[in-house]
Amino acid sequence: MKEDAAAFAVVDGDFAIASPKLFIPADTTRYFGIQGRFKRAFDLLAASLMLVVVSPVMLIIALVIKKTSPGPILFAQERLGRDGKPFRFYKFRSMEHNSDDAIHRQFVAMFIGGDEDGCAETNAGDQVFKMKGDPRITRIGSILRKTSLDELPQLFNILMGEMSLVGPRPPIAYEIENYQPWHMERLKAVPGLTGLWQVSGRSTVSFEEMVRLDIRYINNWSPWQDFVILLKTIPVVIQGTGGY
Repeated sequence: MKEDAAAFAVVDGDFAIASPKLFIPADTTRYFGIQGRFKRAFDLLAASLMLVVVSPVMLIIALVIKKTSPGPILFAQERLGRDGKPFRFYKFRSMEHNSDDAIHRQFVAMFIGGDEDGCAETNAGDQVFKMKGDPRITRIGSILRKTSLDELPQLFNILMGEMSLVGPRPPIAYEIENYQPWHMERLKAVPGLTGLWQVSGRSTVSFEEMVRLDIRYINNWSPWQDFVILLKTIPVVIQGTGGY
């Protein structure tokens, strides 16, 4: 499937959304065959090597969380994977144990519904599409989120085949209550630890822009594109861009 050229414009060598009203359905045919098997093999190899390298860091994080905040070290949550299949999603716990998710549900509804004023009000006037200053987050948790270190346990999700290194982020089950039918297109691919959204603005990108980036990723997927996104993820993580 070829994308309509009117949908995107090239800016500094990258694609930017030019027509926010144009809808391009996701096409997963690129995921089948040799390339698809290569993606899975690369995920297994890279995730295994990464776990070996970062295991000392993960141990330190686990000890710090246990020392500074009561509750479990890992946070497990139901997320939706490819074709909406639910799976157990893991992160290092960055919030107080048993926190009420009502504040996040409200924010998600505003974010998906395009209520930019509501998002800005929640974030003290900043036009950021992710909650800033969430009172549920611990002091250590804010550091983990800023550096994306809280995401490291998802390497186990990758080994289990529930996630990939690169792909759309998996939504929380209650998020899709606010989806329009075309938003479901982003669920046609295996979700990823990082993706085109993360390297294209992350929390400064609106929900509809994020969905279109996800669809663009699916329709243009290739091993080379994954490699480029992984390289671009490194400075994003180091700089803490969009991490709250």
